[in-house]
Amino acid sequence: MAVVELEARTEPLELLSDLVARAMRRGVTAADAVHIEGIAMSVSQNMGTREDLVRSEGGGIGLRVFFGKRQALTSTTDYSRAALETLLERTIAMARATPEDPYAGLAEPELLATTLPDLDLFDAHEPSGEELYARAAAAEGTALAVHGVTNSAGASANWVRGSLALVTSHGFVGTGKSSAFGVSVAVIAGGGTSMEMDYAFSSARHLGDLEPAEQIGGEAGRRAVRRLNPHKPDSKAMPVVFEPRIANGMLGCLEGAINGATIARGSSFLRNEMGKQVCNPGITIVDDPLRRRGLGSRAFDAEGVRSRRLGLVEDGVLQTWLLSSADARQLGLRSTGHAARGLSSPPGPASSNLFLEAGKVTPDELMSDVRRGVYLTNVYGDGIDIVTGDYSLGAAGFLIKNGNIGEPISEFTIAGNLRDMFRNMTAANDLVFRYGHDAPTLRIDGMTVAGT
Repeated sequence: MAVVELEARTEPLELLSDLVARAMRRGVTAADAVHIEGIAMSVSQNMGTREDLVRSEGGGIGLRVFFGKRQALTSTTDYSRAALETLLERTIAMARATPEDPYAGLAEPELLATTLPDLDLFDAHEPSGEELYARAAAAEGTALAVHGVTNSAGASANWVRGSLALVTSHGFVGTGKSSAFGVSVAVIAGGGTSMEMDYAFSSARHLGDLEPAEQIGGEAGRRAVRRLNPHKPDSKAMPVVFEPRIANGMLGCLEGAINGATIARGSSFLRNEMGKQVCNPGITIVDDPLRRRGLGSRAFDAEGVRSRRLGLVEDGVLQTWLLSSADARQLGLRSTGHAARGLSSPPGPASSNLFLEAGKVTPDELMSDVRRGVYLTNVYGDGIDIVTGDYSLGAAGFLIKNGNIGEPISEFTIAGNLRDMFRNMTAANDLVFRYGHDAPTLRIDGMTVAGT
């Protein structure tokens, strides 16, 4: 039996183990059970006035059972023996009546995690409401003190603590716990018909890694002020340089396109590109669930499969899909350890800490030969089609003139196709792990900018 971070026989593990054992005695061919529990607290304020303080606590148990290739899932928040007995009976009855899924089943035993690296994801500090309010106030106060800032769109601070336990009928027992702290603020600069808004935020597993609230506030204020008095750019094809906060959105596009469930449905523009050049040579994109204190880190996935660092794109060549067990079987492959799940939903693929490796040039060098282009700082809308790769978003940023960032621009659209965008992408060397999906400054040549 693989035992991961199993300390004392805690109540959730006892409940899950008993539930799975009882299911197996009822004749199911396989079963797993998951317990998810969390505590969250958040506060908000606007222009120095406290608004909300919200605290929530919750948890539940999810049960999945199999009769051959038939599966069913149910969940409950009632941990009493009578409630769990009802849950078990209903789940088994549902599984007997469910149509067969040829790809259903637990993960292959040889893929299960047997050891647990120390990823340091838990900070025991539990902040008070006053502490969170003080953090939000410091962020907003610093932002409002920036010359040119005239109003606030609100500041917030939050804290989350969570735990997960998973037991399967083929011998996996695993637990994990984590925490997260955050602070954010958005402010408005200017007045009348000339107002601009921007924001900044920070999130971290440990309080000591959270960026100071005053730093976040200063960043938000400066970002809002520098956007004042924008104009629309000309409409033409030109290089677009994505600042890191926006560049990480390109990783979300890639994740959607190489999600195993999407590939199995044939709904991705990259569905036939495994082993082919999909990005500019020199581009390497990695998913690393084992990064210490990472916002997406995990020692095992939602099926108990061991986590491992995985190169998704290496030197521009697509190496793999993101796979859970079911979609992997459908594609004739094996799980990559990327299953995620809720209490009453089957596992499906999801990334962990996704990042694009740093390039070799500075951001200034990256744009030094751009005679006229766009430095992108904000995007809006939902104009991304993973089936075709078509990409079109509203945007704001700054003109690039002769290699230098110039005046602010807004109310324009950037458009292209992700297939071409990936192949014309160049990375700078300023990668910082900050958001969970992280990229350095990126340059993409040949995009269509539609302004005046």
